[in-house]
Amino acid sequence: MSTRHLVDREIAPLLDLFPRVDLDSAPIAELRAKAAETYAFLPPPAIAPEEIMVPSIHGGPDIAVFLYRPETTDPRAGAILHIHGGGMVMGSAQQIQSVPAALAAAAGVPVASVEYRLAPEHPFPAPQEDCHSALTWLAAQAEAYGFNARRLVVAGESAGGGLAAALAIMARDLGGPAIAGQLLTYPMLDHRTGSDACPYENPTTGEFIWTRPSNRFGWAALQGDYKADDAQRGWFSPSLADDLSNLPPAYIATGSLDLFFDENLDYARRLVAAGVPVDLHSYAGAIHAFNAIPDAAISQRFNGGVLAAAAAMTAAVAGG
Repeated sequence: MSTRHLVDREIAPLLDLFPRVDLDSAPIAELRAKAAETYAFLPPPAIAPEEIMVPSIHGGPDIAVFLYRPETTDPRAGAILHIHGGGMVMGSAQQIQSVPAALAAAAGVPVASVEYRLAPEHPFPAPQEDCHSALTWLAAQAEAYGFNARRLVVAGESAGGGLAAALAIMARDLGGPAIAGQLLTYPMLDHRTGSDACPYENPTTGEFIWTRPSNRFGWAALQGDYKADDAQRGWFSPSLADDLSNLPPAYIATGSLDLFFDENLDYARRLVAAGVPVDLHSYAGAIHAFNAIPDAAISQRFNGGVLAAAAAMTAAVAGG
């Protein structure tokens, strides 16, 4: 069954811009090189970043962080840790600069984008530990960079959204740093999606951009030898977490044709059931990464909502 007729007409050019790729058959270096060519189409960042090397608190190597600082900030407002996408196996904070720069400009707060290690060379828990180390470093910079550490937000797209959700669980379980909000853009949450164990049966999702075979490849690369049968399984795949209570408020934005649509809605439902405030948005006719066509009306609504949520989550509050 083809779902091409369901795709919003203004974002249909994406279907040809991102042709179907067999991740299993191509060398990982070639996949990353092709991804880098795609990221080259992104607009230049609104704010130029400063690259900083920060220490790992988990025994790993130092981690590159790209820091975006607006000219003026409110010291009562917070900061954002941004985590880039790429299916756990591709992407780069250095290559993807327009998104965190836009967050910094819209919210008027510092944004740190973390260059976490990629699978399959660095499977779970290396990416999660890098993100947690970067968050811990950022929380300690409140006085130096003039922000409120009690208004820290984690944000990410696709795999980065999944890692942001995992980081919220991880930070809760490890006792910090405290997170004020999680901004999850079509997050990659459930390692079962597209596999024989997939709990979702939706015939209209995942035909384009990021498909079921792509998802199996990305999750297998991240999983490595990990059995996902212990207390840390929610750090690996947030949908596997048994307990979602005491997590920060979440803004979740997804597309109705995105492979992650069902897992995103299910995660939102479970967060609400656990007492976590959730702002959930679904966009009809939207495939994965559809907002890469920024001039489309649906993309403008989507991007506007995400940027507004970033500003609201980090904004100064009375007594905060």
